[in-house]
Amino acid sequence: MPLSRLNQEQYAAATAPFGHNLIIASAGTGKTSTIVARIAHLLQNGVKPEEILLLTFTNKAASEMIERVARFFDNETVKKIEAGTFHAVSYKLLKKISKNIILKQPKELKILLKAIHAKRRFAHIDSSVKPYQAQYLYDLFSLYQNSELNLTFSEWLKNSDSEHGVYFDIYEDILEEFSAEKKAFSYVDFNDLLIFFREELKKGDTGLFFKEILIDEYQDTNSLQGSLIKAFSSGSVFCVGDYDQSIYAFNGANIEIIGTFKERYTDANIFTLDKNYRSSHMILSLANRVIEKNPRLYPKELKVTRNGTFEEPKLLGFNELFEQYQGVAAKIEASISAPYDIAVIFRNNSSADGIEASLREFGIKCKRKGSNSFFDSAEVKVMLNLMSLFVNPKDMMAFIHIFEYAKGIGAAFSKELFDALLEIGGDIREAFLKPKDVENPFKKKVKNAQLGLFDDIHDIGSVSRFYHLDFEEIFLSNPILKNSRINEDAARFIYIFYKFLRESRMIKLPLSLCEHTINSSVFEGIVNLLAKKRGTLKDGSVDNKLVDEAKDRIMRKAWLLKDLAKNYRDIASFLNALTLGSGEMSEGEGVNLLSIHASKGLEFKEVYIVDLMDGRFPNRKLMNMSGGSLEEERRLFYVATTRAKDKLFLSFAKYDKIKKIEYVPSQFLSEAGFMVGG
Repeated sequence: MPLSRLNQEQYAAATAPFGHNLIIASAGTGKTSTIVARIAHLLQNGVKPEEILLLTFTNKAASEMIERVARFFDNETVKKIEAGTFHAVSYKLLKKISKNIILKQPKELKILLKAIHAKRRFAHIDSSVKPYQAQYLYDLFSLYQNSELNLTFSEWLKNSDSEHGVYFDIYEDILEEFSAEKKAFSYVDFNDLLIFFREELKKGDTGLFFKEILIDEYQDTNSLQGSLIKAFSSGSVFCVGDYDQSIYAFNGANIEIIGTFKERYTDANIFTLDKNYRSSHMILSLANRVIEKNPRLYPKELKVTRNGTFEEPKLLGFNELFEQYQGVAAKIEASISAPYDIAVIFRNNSSADGIEASLREFGIKCKRKGSNSFFDSAEVKVMLNLMSLFVNPKDMMAFIHIFEYAKGIGAAFSKELFDALLEIGGDIREAFLKPKDVENPFKKKVKNAQLGLFDDIHDIGSVSRFYHLDFEEIFLSNPILKNSRINEDAARFIYIFYKFLRESRMIKLPLSLCEHTINSSVFEGIVNLLAKKRGTLKDGSVDNKLVDEAKDRIMRKAWLLKDLAKNYRDIASFLNALTLGSGEMSEGEGVNLLSIHASKGLEFKEVYIVDLMDGRFPNRKLMNMSGGSLEEERRLFYVATTRAKDKLFLSFAKYDKIKKIEYVPSQFLSEAGFMVGG
């Protein structure tokens, strides 16, 4: 059983009494084994599996832990344990209590907010301060939701010394309309999941009860997640984390949550796992020398367990930035480690471009995580949005996203088209296939100068202007075509979209829907647009060879998505799984290129940390933003170095010849014990 494999400290933690337990688990000390053993201990002592809730920060982590529990208990028992990320668990349990919700990615909802934001005019306000753009307003509001539980958004902005006071009323009104639009179509983002679930729990009639809640990576919880944990009626929590690895302040993570555990729970039990099983003693010693500069929230002293002869961490210094990337690539080429066991870790995504280019120049395969996800590609999002509209013909965001590709139709106008289609048919499918005869389906907005609102004038045009086009008669009778702003290009796009809906009515399986989407005229048209854009050179000319190559890459991704669909029998389940787990899915092989945040929880035989120059790492710009600090940057350095098992290389450059910037070596290098000369 799992308990028999633990060391003394792990065993004490795993068998702790019910109550408030905090386990300080530093890098490489076996926190996963301890959590698995705790679950086993609960099951052995009569706790029902359905009374156990495991909250993690990735679904992969939850799956791995449950798989390890399954080695010792039957599948019927294990599958009753509720496990997953805060968001995945909230989504599943909200659906269980009959909450009608449609989860949307932030990138999609930003388009909706942009459409609402575009209806406001800020020019009537005499201010030297430029208003927030829609995307930044969304991110700022998300940070507010994650980190503030009591103040209004305007009060929070004011406390943050915002200079935007003249716009507070407009921001609040935009967000109020945004919330109303989401509610009207049952849209939720990741924050909404936690907020809605927390409010349901507070009602006390959900029928949900967990005897113990286990929380992994407790140091990364934010105030919103903390309030959700508190809303559960469970009297026992098992929190596992390490304050030295708290690196998500930019997303509202509050290190005070782990730091004040003992003060908040007077009956708290604090356990410390102090034996490191991952890194060599020289790597661990280096990491500790740096992190000890930060305040110690709880006492701990890591002990090395690995014996043997290991290489000392090495400092790689270069005269120029790109020379650094090429030098690191050359060392990797000469390495005897397998590519999958090598990682290049960076603080800023801009570093990844240089190292990726250098590796490819050496013919070394690599894969990037933490940016450029398969699911972030435009072609994959197009397919998912087309399929989303098949499942839910009231999915406004999917509609707006698709109609971004229609010539002459922007986000604001596509939202007006969507609203008009609802007037015509109640939903998109009915509006196209069984349209009602509406004189003017386009509504006017009420003007309000104080809130920046203005009227749009909609002229009614004659549908006869489209008679020469090869459109079906039933389509030509649709009132949507009366809007004079719809030109021939837009009408053609609307028509092929109508055909996609009409021809997909009888599809039942995800695989069939993928095939139909790939073969549709609307997807073909968008593929041609994307390929042409990617094949256009800087001088504006189009390279047909590049266009063909772009089409091949697009179709490869389309076929990969179709291949994923084979594992599902229900279209809605397929789409929901991709929405919740897309951030964790990746493709490719070779050397791992990772941001520090993406490297969290991973380990590699050989690690290179690049761009260790003041300003880049520590990142002075981010230090001055919300949640940033030198202590946070130092924790990032600690996380990066402790990914290494056997070999660690720290790299810096003195000069960037493109930007003509001279660099000073990072202070972390001197803190680590390296004396870096000029």
